[in-house]
Amino acid sequence: MKIENIKVCAFDAYGTCFDINSAAKGLANKIGKDWLAFSSTWRTVQLEYTWLRSLMKRYVDFWKVTEDSLEYAMESHGIDKNFKNELLNLYKKLNPYPELKDCLKSLKSKKLKICILSNGSPDLLKQLISNAGVQELFDDLISVEDVKIFKPDPQVYELVTKKYICKPEEVCFMSSNTWDIVGGGLFGYQTVWVDRFNKKFDKLDYKPNMQIKNLSELTKHF
Repeated sequence: MKIENIKVCAFDAYGTCFDINSAAKGLANKIGKDWLAFSSTWRTVQLEYTWLRSLMKRYVDFWKVTEDSLEYAMESHGIDKNFKNELLNLYKKLNPYPELKDCLKSLKSKKLKICILSNGSPDLLKQLISNAGVQELFDDLISVEDVKIFKPDPQVYELVTKKYICKPEEVCFMSSNTWDIVGGGLFGYQTVWVDRFNKKFDKLDYKPNMQIKNLSELTKHF
């Protein structure tokens, strides 16, 4: 299968390009053996807060959401609050997935525009790509800050088509988050679900155009 007639490759950041569990893993020696369950709670509540704030029209930036959801997760798992700042600092430096750089280089050679489309605030995204050493491989970092509502609101996906003056179907969108793939797909993107952990796809009346296990598989389809 080929992804064709594409002008832009747009990547979700968290969970797609960067390992969202690496912050908690980096402090596992202090958190204890249940660090992954704690990390999962942090991520789940973080997403829930973005959706709830969008519905309630009470937007705050992604860093505030990340702090609030961290506090909830720490209380839920009985984690010492003295570790909060360490965890937040680690979150600013989430590990990139090992195949990210080679994938971006390959796409760059095909003269495609490459961007991140993320809930993350611009400063957070800049820190992430700088830490990963891939800042020269992205043309743009597109953040929900421009519309002040979180994914999967269609206004977010429209940011890419407005930026590059293209049609939705000329955008290939990669995400590991099934609800994000649905949001982008219903907007009209060609979608690639990066199913890193063999999950089930959501029942939301949409299926991705393509499914891969990691980003190293992506360039075979262009």
